[in-house]
Amino acid sequence: MPTLINLRRRIRSVRNSQQITQAMKTVSMAKYKKAQRHVLESRPYWHVFPDIVARIVALAGAQDHPLIAERKETKAEVVIVTSDKGLAGAFNANLLAEAQAFLREKAGTAEPGLVLVGKKAVNAFRKTRFRVDRVLSEGTDKLDREEIRELAAFLMRAYALNRTDAVYIVHNEFKSIVAPRVVIDRLLPVSLPPAGDGAPPPLPDWEPEADRLLASVLPLYVESRIFHALGESQAAEQAARMMAMDNATKNAEDLITDLVLVLNKIRQATITKELLEIMTAVDALAK
Repeated sequence: MPTLINLRRRIRSVRNSQQITQAMKTVSMAKYKKAQRHVLESRPYWHVFPDIVARIVALAGAQDHPLIAERKETKAEVVIVTSDKGLAGAFNANLLAEAQAFLREKAGTAEPGLVLVGKKAVNAFRKTRFRVDRVLSEGTDKLDREEIRELAAFLMRAYALNRTDAVYIVHNEFKSIVAPRVVIDRLLPVSLPPAGDGAPPPLPDWEPEADRLLASVLPLYVESRIFHALGESQAAEQAARMMAMDNATKNAEDLITDLVLVLNKIRQATITKELLEIMTAVDALAK
């Protein structure tokens, strides 16, 4: 049976841990609100932009553009987006499980290459049998537009030069505060909806020319898709960490309650034992 001093030390330790988880919950809540606002305000643009790009490509008649032309997948680049930090419940574990399953499936028909974003992804694939082509493991929650543009340029260059036949991105999408949703999207080639009978014919005159327009629009489209994935992942990560810290705080409170109950029982038993000893001694002296 634990002693009173050990129980008091454990209660004090759990209370200290509870204060830490409560502070982390508060920080995550502030970050979550900011990330959620950014995601919800940007989603209309992210959801409409693919249709706009598809219409521009259809009008330009550029289905043979290097970033649009489809070919048989013998090599595939897979971008895996995780967090740098833990303490976020199953946020990273579920995504990495989905990514592993996707890579095993792809490995049957193509040679996968990896682009790892986040320390958790780097650690998970440290000893992988798949080729790792690029790593971003520092400050992934603060990547600026220039760094995202450089990553997009690397992926587009690999596709245009036939170093890969497809580019996929695996990330968490913010669905609700309770649980994120793992999403696997194809970045390249740029997917276009099938043209119907009423599709507009190519326009003869462009300002600027069709090639110059596509040279600006398509890279911007790929950058926006990556930016979208990182934004969704950030919102989902902060929501998952906030919920994990909230559960940890509640569990610490329950544990403290149980420990205090055990402490009171032991103290009461000690007092009762001492009273019995005193009464026994008084009875002995009275005789």
